[in-house]
Amino acid sequence: MNQKRNHILAFLAAVVCLTVLDQQTKHLASDLLMGNGPFVIWDGVFELLYSENRGAAFGMLQGQQLIFLAVTLAVFGFVAYVMVKLPGSKRYVPMEICLTMIMAGAAGNLIDRVSQGYVVDFLYFKLIDFPIFNVADCYVTVGTALLLVLLLWFYSDEEFNMLIPGRKDGT
Repeated sequence: MNQKRNHILAFLAAVVCLTVLDQQTKHLASDLLMGNGPFVIWDGVFELLYSENRGAAFGMLQGQQLIFLAVTLAVFGFVAYVMVKLPGSKRYVPMEICLTMIMAGAAGNLIDRVSQGYVVDFLYFKLIDFPIFNVADCYVTVGTALLLVLLLWFYSDEEFNMLIPGRKDGT
C-alpha cells in the first residue's frame, strides 16, 4: 500500500511540475511574442508565433468552453480511476508516465481556458503549415500516442481486468 501511495504522490508531483512548465512557457510566449511578429528558429521550417486558440485541436469547436470543461473533467476522472486501480509495480510505470503527460496537458490547457477563455499557442511548424500548438498539446499528443503503443504491444488485455469493477485478478 505504501508503494502505491508513493506512485500516486509521484504522479501528482510530476503532473504539477509539467503543468507549471507548460504555464511558464505560455507566459513567456505571451510576454515576448504577443504583438510581435514570429521569432524564427529555423527559417521556413519552425518559428515561435503567438496565437490565442478559443477552440480545440486545429481550432475546432470555437468558444465551446463547457464542452472542453466536461471532457477535461472526464479525462481527470478516468486517469484518477486508473491510477488508483493500477498495481504499484514497476511494470505499470510506462503507463503512469503516459497518464502523467495526458493529465498535465489537460490541466495546462484547462487553466488557460478557465483563466483567459482561450489557450495560448506558440509553436509553429511553418514548413508543413501545421496548426500552432503549445507544450500542453505536446504532452497530450505524445502521452496518448505512447499509451496506444503500450496498450497494443506491451500490455495484455488480462492485465487490465483490475480496472473492471468487481474484478481484481482476471477472474
